[in-house]
Amino acid sequence: MIIFRYLTREILLTMAAVAGVLLLVIMGSRFIRYFTDAAEGDIPASILGTLMLFHLPGFLELILPLAFFLGILLAYGQLYLNSEITVLVACGTSPAKLLQVSLVPATLVALLVGLCSLWLTPAGALHNAVMLEEQRSRLDFTALAPGRFQDFGGGRTAYTEAFNDDRTRMLEVFISERQRRRDGTPESAVTRAASGYQTVDEETGSRFLVLAEGERYSVDPGRFEAERLEFATYAVRLSQVDDMRELDGTEYATTAELFADDTSEAQAQLQWRLSLPLMVFVLTLLAMPLSRVNPRQGRFAKLLPAVFLHVCYLSLLLAALDAIGRGALPAAIGMWPIHAVFLALGLGMMVHAQRKGMR
Repeated sequence: MIIFRYLTREILLTMAAVAGVLLLVIMGSRFIRYFTDAAEGDIPASILGTLMLFHLPGFLELILPLAFFLGILLAYGQLYLNSEITVLVACGTSPAKLLQVSLVPATLVALLVGLCSLWLTPAGALHNAVMLEEQRSRLDFTALAPGRFQDFGGGRTAYTEAFNDDRTRMLEVFISERQRRRDGTPESAVTRAASGYQTVDEETGSRFLVLAEGERYSVDPGRFEAERLEFATYAVRLSQVDDMRELDGTEYATTAELFADDTSEAQAQLQWRLSLPLMVFVLTLLAMPLSRVNPRQGRFAKLLPAVFLHVCYLSLLLAALDAIGRGALPAAIGMWPIHAVFLALGLGMMVHAQRKGMR
């Protein structure tokens, strides 16, 4: 029991350190992308924290298997350098026993990865997609930068010269719109106003920009006429509840929906989600013989080959995901041969290491 706790602690502590570094790098890269979009006015800065939080399960489902794999390599590699494994083997601890000890934390990590891949990641991806789509379908004060023309989709471009002190009202507003009338004919319109503010209709949920003291010019392409409208108050509908396009990608579907869907895209996504927790156990089997190092080599001697092996494993799964989704690979075959190959490789390496001896 003492040995079990000691080995488990060494693996999990090393895994946590590796996962922390990888998570910091990946989240930093994604945050820079979002921060650039916020600086350009594409999304409001106030939602950056929420976006990153709901991206976290998607990061963890990829980071944790690699971090656990490297955790075993580094933890057991250090034990080999300190001759602790030699002492354990001399006391009757077999390679199979070490594998059993390693499978306990592997099960905990696999459960966490499965929780992310089967539930949290699709839910978080859907939440972020809906949030970003809402930002694209509406003009929001928090996303506007004074003195810049900004495209908000739907043929709409907006400009404001400045905001008032509490940022509740825009000053010197300009809006260019390219849209179609109810009869289907195209129309181009330019609206200028001294000020404007945003409001939401509580009954319909539609969002409006209310302009004050301005004028609106509308032109039909191909006609040499223009309509000019002067107004004291003019409301421009920015979005409505049903304006947002439907998000029906398989990456947003729940796992239960994927089980009920027989399409190739759904089966590819389902197998990918199931593969990630299974990958943890296969990597554990691969890591055990790879962690054996000569004290003269150092604990990082086999780190590069191990990372290359993990990259090959993950790349093959991603290639299979794309092939199944396109129908080039039958879903009945799917990703399972890839797991079988690496499982057989791990078993072969374990048998070879056991014959050679762990000392």
